[in-house]
Amino acid sequence: MELLNFSDNMIRLRHEKKITQEQLAAFMGVTKASVSKWETKQNLPDILLLPKLASFFDITIDELLGYEPWLGKEQIQKIYQDLSASFAENPFEKVMEQTELLVKKYYSCYPFLFQISALWLNHFMLAGTRIRQQEVLHSASDLCRRIISGCRDIGLCNDTILLNATIQLQLGNAGEVIGTLEEILNPCRLSAQSDHILIQAYQMAGQKEQADSFTQISMFSHLLSLVSAATRYLDIHSKNLSVCLETMTRMESMISAYHLESLHPASASLFYLQAAITCCFHDKLPDTLKLLEKYTVCIGHMFESEHLLFRNDGYFNRVEQWYQQSDLGGNPPRSKKIVFESAMQAFEIPAFAAIHENPEFIRLQKSLALKGEHL
Repeated sequence: MELLNFSDNMIRLRHEKKITQEQLAAFMGVTKASVSKWETKQNLPDILLLPKLASFFDITIDELLGYEPWLGKEQIQKIYQDLSASFAENPFEKVMEQTELLVKKYYSCYPFLFQISALWLNHFMLAGTRIRQQEVLHSASDLCRRIISGCRDIGLCNDTILLNATIQLQLGNAGEVIGTLEEILNPCRLSAQSDHILIQAYQMAGQKEQADSFTQISMFSHLLSLVSAATRYLDIHSKNLSVCLETMTRMESMISAYHLESLHPASASLFYLQAAITCCFHDKLPDTLKLLEKYTVCIGHMFESEHLLFRNDGYFNRVEQWYQQSDLGGNPPRSKKIVFESAMQAFEIPAFAAIHENPEFIRLQKSLALKGEHL
């Protein structure tokens, strides 16, 4: 109970009401000595007295006990970033124990549970064994189900459905993901084409700033979706070289036109990596190395400033504010150290086994390693 600050709260609340221990004791039907023991942490009131005490001070029982089941957005952001940094520096199980204690403390704070689910999803691969990794993913999924069943925030529930779908993919439950998302994300539905309706409404209402901001963010998010979809498209058509080459030509032009290598290097790097894998599969060594160089350039851009996710430019000048308003306040979901280690692992994937001894491949690998020495 000391952790809940009950005794300190009692003293503060009594002083705010300007009453003595005798007066409070008389109202509660107990002795002055009982009140004194409550305030000096020698004893606690009977549980049946808590509603009466809370009513007297016109507060909730949670407030009386000092229990805070809800966290503010900035508090959640800080806890997430602290835990993310801790995962990079400390034993996995030690950090997991911290997160599990926090879940128990804030079990009714659904936005916090969402971020813990995302945290576990972003770090489960650090667990020692595949069995333990699956246990962490199942725990994350359990939190998602709690949010979906108990939260009344439709937006948070929808985000949680998508987060849980990503978790299920990691667990290999593709059928469950299809069953959950196939209708929700049906591109034929009006909801998939609704951005322009809100933009027109802003314009009609004379809200030019909102129309401008939302339009720019919509354009930018669709660009990122296109890059992500093209990355998957290369994987789907990996054996069809002509389709892959056409996809690469078109996407490289778009990435260049919108400066995505520096504006959003994370998405561009994933595209270049998949393109390099595709070219290597077809024994196109010069193209493979050229694409891997672009990949290393993008990774380098990610670590040029403190912001891994996005860099403002003269055209997309409202997107940074959008990132800052997100749940993580524009901070990356994983620490720089873990992100960099993941980027380096790309050179070790089996797809590049045939060129591991190539001098240019080795040079690119070493040049990327140098970029991470300061982390």
